[in-house]
Amino acid sequence: MTKTVDISTLDGDGSFKAYVAEPEGEAKAAILVIQEIFGINAGIRRKCDTFAEEGYLAVAPDLFWRLEPGVELDPDIEPEFQRALDLMGKYNPDEGVRDIEATIHHIRREMGVSKVGAVGYCLGGKMAYMTAARTDVDATVGYYAVGVNEMLDEAKAIANPLLLHVPEEDGFVDKEAQKAMHEGLDDHPKVTLYDYPGLDHGFATEFGKRRDEEGAKLADQRTAQFFKDHLT
Repeated sequence: MTKTVDISTLDGDGSFKAYVAEPEGEAKAAILVIQEIFGINAGIRRKCDTFAEEGYLAVAPDLFWRLEPGVELDPDIEPEFQRALDLMGKYNPDEGVRDIEATIHHIRREMGVSKVGAVGYCLGGKMAYMTAARTDVDATVGYYAVGVNEMLDEAKAIANPLLLHVPEEDGFVDKEAQKAMHEGLDDHPKVTLYDYPGLDHGFATEFGKRRDEEGAKLADQRTAQFFKDHLT
């Protein structure tokens, strides 16, 4: 079953929507799904639905609510892609990670699920890294995270397992940035990085021309095992 819920901000001065997909029966854990720059679109909803089919409570908060609540964009349509880039440029990730923390609290307190993981894509991959460093989330996965090389000093705060999927031909994360990520994180006892030769940003999207079927299946299998190991 799917529904939309309201989540209060940490300071209680506002609220935002979240898409929720519920499993049949009791959830074995919860997974917070962190959007790309395209909002809670069909692809992110499908990610949630898939996790629910696997027995998890899946929750995707609308992280662009301060800019444009309810935005849904298609990356394969050029004007919508450009609009998404504009939203990303205006987005405040420090506020965003607080919204993610508020969602974690909501899941635990209002939905009654104590074990919470998070998975993010693109901008959401960056937010997943920040979530691992700044919250008490139980396990976190980031796909093609942008900007992690600029936040490596936060790695010391990561206390629970983090998995990062890194496509080697990422047009938004160059080779130098990937090298810095490895140098800064390979020795971290809680962090695992997987490289994907020949693959580009967005390879694990659910729909559209960016998807690479083989790469997406491999990354998603690794994610599924990671959450099985650390959430159940």
